[in-house]
Amino acid sequence: MSARTHSRPHPATTGGVDIRLPWWALALPALAFIALLVLILNPSDAHAASSDPAITHLFERAQQLLTR
Repeated sequence: MSARTHSRPHPATTGGVDIRLPWWALALPALAFIALLVLILNPSDAHAASSDPAITHLFERAQQLLTR
C-alpha cells in the first residue's frame, strides 16, 4: 500500500502588497485641503453666494412640511 503524499501550501509572503498611487492621487486632496484652509484663515475672500428667492422659499416650505 502506498502512502498518500499531500503537497504543502507555500508559506505566506511577509513582503506585503506593493501599491503605487499616481502623483495626483495625493496632490489633489492636498490641494483641496490647502484651499479650504486658506478660506478659513482669510474669510474676507470667501463671498456668500446669492441664492434665488424661489429656492429659499422652496426650502422653507419643505422645512414647514417636515416639522408638522
